[in-house]
Amino acid sequence: MPHHTPLIATVVGGLVLAFILGAIANRLRISPLVGYLMAGVVVGPFTPGFVADQALAPELAELGVILLMFGVGMHFSLKDLLSVKTIAIPGAIAQIGVATLLGIGLALAMGWGLGAGFVFGLALSVASTVVLLRALQERHMIESERGRIAVGWLIVEDLAMVLALVLLPPLATLMKDGAETGGGGLGSSDLAMVLLITLAKVAAFVALMLIVGRRVIPWLLHYIAHTGSRELFRLAVLAIALGVAYGAAMLFGVSFALGAFFAGMILAESELSHRAAEESLPLRDAFAVLFFVSVGMLFDPGILLRDPLPVLATFLIIVVGKSVAALALVLAFRHKLSTALTIAASLAQIGEFSFILAALGVDLGLLPAQGRDLIVTGAILSILANPLFFALLDRLKDWLEKREGQDSLAEDRAKVAEEELLPTALQQHAVLIGFGRVGSLVAEALRREGRPLLVIEERQKLAEQARAAGYETMLGNAASAEMILASNIVGARWLFVAIPNAFEAGQIVQQARKANPALKIIARAHADGEVEHLSQLGADLIVMGEREIARGMMERAFPMPGSNPEPAEPGPAAA
Repeated sequence: MPHHTPLIATVVGGLVLAFILGAIANRLRISPLVGYLMAGVVVGPFTPGFVADQALAPELAELGVILLMFGVGMHFSLKDLLSVKTIAIPGAIAQIGVATLLGIGLALAMGWGLGAGFVFGLALSVASTVVLLRALQERHMIESERGRIAVGWLIVEDLAMVLALVLLPPLATLMKDGAETGGGGLGSSDLAMVLLITLAKVAAFVALMLIVGRRVIPWLLHYIAHTGSRELFRLAVLAIALGVAYGAAMLFGVSFALGAFFAGMILAESELSHRAAEESLPLRDAFAVLFFVSVGMLFDPGILLRDPLPVLATFLIIVVGKSVAALALVLAFRHKLSTALTIAASLAQIGEFSFILAALGVDLGLLPAQGRDLIVTGAILSILANPLFFALLDRLKDWLEKREGQDSLAEDRAKVAEEELLPTALQQHAVLIGFGRVGSLVAEALRREGRPLLVIEERQKLAEQARAAGYETMLGNAASAEMILASNIVGARWLFVAIPNAFEAGQIVQQARKANPALKIIARAHADGEVEHLSQLGADLIVMGEREIARGMMERAFPMPGSNPEPAEPGPAAA
């Protein structure tokens, strides 16, 4: 190599291997997260071949943490949490306590200190947001009572971990000072003072974000949005995420993670939050992948041979200890067994926050490297095993219904009938994919024409808007075989693909054309390449926004003889 390029080699090697192994994992119906972690193992120092730069990887991982927490903040919903607060808040706190105690017990049995056990137990107590949401979405349970409890439970866990990330550094300093001075522990006055100072800094930062940030950040986004520059808008979102995280750490001494979380939470209140999430998603995903790769680099596969019993004990704490605790807690709050089993299966894995806590614990000198390896191993094994728990739960569905009564799940079914993909009764109808700015206009035009219409929307908020407008609506991914069947695409006459993503639109067009060769398919595109792509996959008509705008402008400027073009609306000239 003519130049020494460790940064490029680390990024390229990590992303390429993560893509390959993630695709293999996805093909095997395993979470791609496992593939990303295994990519880190391959480029790590404990396996032969290429070794990524060990100094750069942690900094790339830190960027991943910032963007991950920014995404968590953007999806934080206080409304969802409050709707299930009576079970999610006490249940999650109690379950975290049980799992932490189990982790401390295993740590003490291995000869670690109390501080190491505390970090280890906390890392084992929190489930992966990515894995949990994917499992619930695949089973159309997000909006069911069980799904809302699981998501609310997860929100409480995430908030508890954010607080842990804030408090661990000062606690670690006190523990080290106590050990160096021979005190053997923490003085209650010293601990209270450090916690008071830390919480005061956090309170100051939170107050600044709530008082100033809630005004400045939305105003800044709206200002940039009105410039019409997509690049500047995307840059503004990333600048807010990274700038607030860095400023929080430098000015208030709080973690990057907390700063990013609050930046996302404040941004979520803006009307432009959905667009901000879409614009930042590619970079968030890329650096999140690098974060998981960097965690995998720290994993020593030899631990499976050196410490098989601690590995087994860690795995059992995650998939048995946590799950049994959650099961007992949900039943104690007098919820149905089906709900308790769903929550237990949802929490029988660990992920992102566990890695963040493990990395922080090692950096602070609280957690030994063996603990980090056990956490990573437990995460990989639990993520692999998690689909099996849901598969078992699916097999128990009939038994649970008989045990609880045929109508025991009636409330969930009433709330998520669309999510359970009950087939539509429509025939010779139009199917509309997407109910955004374009889709809603298409729907209104079809209503004026008196055409029977089915709307398919993947985003909950827009699906609710479509239902409120009186359209029959299904929530989910239109490219899935289940959705194609449920929408009766075989009996439909028209398909309108109004989503802006040409890659997803192509999948939908291809599936629909295969199911119904006579279907009239109209799609949208933003570039000539997209037009060609959709046309090759079977679309009959592709409308490119720029061309239609140009045609409309010319027709209004130079109307054909005898034509009476409608004036543009809603400008002053149309009044």
